[in-house]
Amino acid sequence: MNSVSPAYSIRRARTDDVTRIQELVEPLVQRRILLGKDAVVFYESVQEFRVAETADGELIGCGALHVMWRDLAEVRTLAVAQEWLGKGVGRALLARLEEEARELGLSRLFCLTFEVGFFERNGFEDMGDETVDPEVYAELVRSHDEGVAEFLDLARVKPNTLGNTRMLKQL
Repeated sequence: MNSVSPAYSIRRARTDDVTRIQELVEPLVQRRILLGKDAVVFYESVQEFRVAETADGELIGCGALHVMWRDLAEVRTLAVAQEWLGKGVGRALLARLEEEARELGLSRLFCLTFEVGFFERNGFEDMGDETVDPEVYAELVRSHDEGVAEFLDLARVKPNTLGNTRMLKQL
C-alpha cells in the first residue's frame, strides 16, 4: 500500500532507510524535541516505521506506529525534513499511521509531543490526568517500553518528558 502525492509517496521503511531516518530525527534530538536512540533501536523497530520519499528516492519524513495495548498505539518519531515542513508530509505520514492503526483494530492513538498545535489540528486532545482502568494499568505497568511509561505518566520518565504534552485521539 503506497500513499501518493504529486511530490512524494509514503511506504514501509526498510533496513537501508535507518541511516536516513536517524538523520531526519537528529535535528529534533539536538533541539530536545525527540529523545535520541541508538541505531540498534531503529533497526529493532524498522517494521513500525513509514517513510515519505520523493520520486527521486530522497527520504523526507518518517513516523512509527507502536502498539501498546489491545486498543492503543503510540505515534512515535514523527519527523519531516526542514525544507519539507508545511507541505503536508507530516499530515500524510500521520494519516497513513492512523489508517494502519484502524486496520489493526485499534481505537486510540497516543503521542507525547511538544508539537501540540499540529496534533490538535489532526484530532488529538490533551490527556490531562487521564489514566486507564486498574486492570489494564496492572498489565501495562509491567512493560519495559518507555512509551508505555510515558502514557501511564510514571515518575521514572518525568525527567525525559518535561514540557511534553500527553495527547490522545479516538479513532
